[in-house]
Amino acid sequence: MLQCQMIINGQPVSADQTFEVINPATGEPFAEVQQGNASHVDQAVAAARAAFPAWSAMADADRVALIRSLAPALEARMPEFMELVTRESGKPMGGLNGLGSGMEVGGAMAWIMATADLEIPTDILQDDDEARIEVRRRPLGVVGSITPWNWPLMISIWHIIPAMRAGNTVVIKPSEYTPVAVSKFVELANEILPPGVLNLVTGGGDVGAAISSHNDIDKIVFTGSTSTGRRIMESAAGNLKRLTLELGGNDAGILLPDVDVEAIADKLFTACFHNNGQTCAALKRLYVPEEIYDEVAEAIAKRAREVVVGDGMEEATQLGPVQNQAQLNIVKSLAEDAREHGGTFLAGGHVREGNGYFFEPTVVTGLTDGSRLVDEEPFGPIVPIIKYSDIEDVIARANNSDSGLGGSIWSSDPEKAAALASRLECGTVWINDHAVLHPHTPFGGIKQSGFGVEFGDYGLEEFTALQTVKVMKG
Repeated sequence: MLQCQMIINGQPVSADQTFEVINPATGEPFAEVQQGNASHVDQAVAAARAAFPAWSAMADADRVALIRSLAPALEARMPEFMELVTRESGKPMGGLNGLGSGMEVGGAMAWIMATADLEIPTDILQDDDEARIEVRRRPLGVVGSITPWNWPLMISIWHIIPAMRAGNTVVIKPSEYTPVAVSKFVELANEILPPGVLNLVTGGGDVGAAISSHNDIDKIVFTGSTSTGRRIMESAAGNLKRLTLELGGNDAGILLPDVDVEAIADKLFTACFHNNGQTCAALKRLYVPEEIYDEVAEAIAKRAREVVVGDGMEEATQLGPVQNQAQLNIVKSLAEDAREHGGTFLAGGHVREGNGYFFEPTVVTGLTDGSRLVDEEPFGPIVPIIKYSDIEDVIARANNSDSGLGGSIWSSDPEKAAALASRLECGTVWINDHAVLHPHTPFGGIKQSGFGVEFGDYGLEEFTALQTVKVMKG
């Protein structure tokens, strides 16, 4: 069985207990990971704090060079990391439209390089005979990172790299469901980085709680559920930690009557079902005009019936399992509720018999707002297609949610769609696309989808504090 150690101050660390990581395609364990605790968090934070002065004072070019070197080191072991991601998360090696573990590892490399190359500016507000006023961006100190199970390596990179680029040191806790690829990446990174710059503590919720409440951590960056985000916010209040919270979403997509259904059907299906719908910004509610409702529903259902579901290690597989039993139970419960409330299942609707946590890709019609499947985030391979007749009404319905992560509008007239975009209450609006992210484009939510942004210059600034320096000349 694969073994994973914690990494503190550049050294492997064991605990008194371990836990097993389950391959969701088989339901069987494949790795053994250290069960860290609050004392390990204390050790990791102390190591990060000790490493901070030298790391933050390092010449910027030298720090950039070290961070950039993580990408080719990861590339040299790309097949290994792809397999680890597939075995622990369930996503296929290739995946639907290439959105599998290959994309996750390749995307991690791309984000490393793009983020490393960002500049940290100094703004000059005044420079005359009287005075020079500069606004500088200083690192915060120690950053605590808590990551989810759906894109384990990619999201860890989104946390780690901008934190280090800004001159901070890091303590990361990956999800106990998917800690393996992150553990091996931190091990790899510590062959390159100075000791203490990047530390790893593995374990469950008690480790996350110890990180979020630790008085010597200056910022928490968290991706995960809204309920956990609330708890982190409460526990971070002790020392007024800065927070970046990317929380749950229930993204709405609105089709306008002029869409070319066949032209967009593949893209719509991918937006709903990539990574088995286990993406915060996946399209989770699809609103369709009544005049094309049946056509759209059947087009998506047809693809759901035909998509290849199986073990992600098999080349032909496009969609894998739900990542864990608890999430499978949620998806099953939502399907049962939809059935009880008159939903029509055009595809799927059942747990697949056999090993692993498989749920059939599912398309449901005949529901409306107020149904659990419409109002709640399923985070699985099930999507409701909802009929509408009035654009004003559907905008209001799309906005009638506590979530505000992403949304999309689809039309043969992009300018017409773009004119409606500002009326959607969410952090990102895509036109004729959904859930496509780029390293230089800010991404974050509003409402109960969190606050703060990731990526690019905007995301990098989240890991800094402004300092104004005024130099009198007279």
